[in-house]
Amino acid sequence: AAGGLKPVVAIYSTFIQRAYDQILHDVCLQNLPVIFCLDRAGLVGEDGATHHGVFDMAFLRTIPNINILAPKDENELRQMFFAAVEKNIPVAIRYPRGSGLGVELVDKKFEWGKAELVCKSVGAEVAIFAVGSMVSVAMDAAKLLNFPVNVINARFIKPLDTEFFLQDAKLFVTIEEGALNGGFGAAAAEFLADKNIKTPLIRFGITDEFIEHGTRAELLKICGLTAEQIAKKIAEVRDEN
Repeated sequence: AAGGLKPVVAIYSTFIQRAYDQILHDVCLQNLPVIFCLDRAGLVGEDGATHHGVFDMAFLRTIPNINILAPKDENELRQMFFAAVEKNIPVAIRYPRGSGLGVELVDKKFEWGKAELVCKSVGAEVAIFAVGSMVSVAMDAAKLLNFPVNVINARFIKPLDTEFFLQDAKLFVTIEEGALNGGFGAAAAEFLADKNIKTPLIRFGITDEFIEHGTRAELLKICGLTAEQIAKKIAEVRDEN
């Protein structure tokens, strides 16, 4: 990278943990154009606690100069990758284990640093911000609610697109397949606190524990990350407020 190339490093999310110092000193301190493609980000099922890629957002977010992205599907992953190649900065793109959603691959302009409003409802009382694999879950949860909801595909964990957090909503919700401590929801909470925005915030993600092995469906339920669990919690908090 220092010699003018743009290396692409494809590696499991859990294995990049071993290279924290190299990412910080050798790449980000020098602001070099290295692209980290973090496979198996999130829960990986039967491979268990050693292989769940749930910490990358939290530990990478503290490093200056790095951009952290998460696509909602395989088409957006493609767009993010080509956009990253055009940049001259450190970039990490995290995506889950397994097959894509089966969406059509099309050329579409990707605006760097911007989130995407994927579900807009008139008079929305709740704004749901979802990251990567949780965007489809957020869409399913929104369908289960009997009040208007906006769903935002965050796309960027860093830099955080704060524009949508300035909207007039009664409740904000973040959903991520990653550690809550220091993750995307934490970034949202920091922004709201710094701007003295009083809108209540619910954060869904992986709590402060190591997650056992099991099927992906089983683990999502254990972590409270199914559409039904999310919708139920949102409805309860909304009624309380």
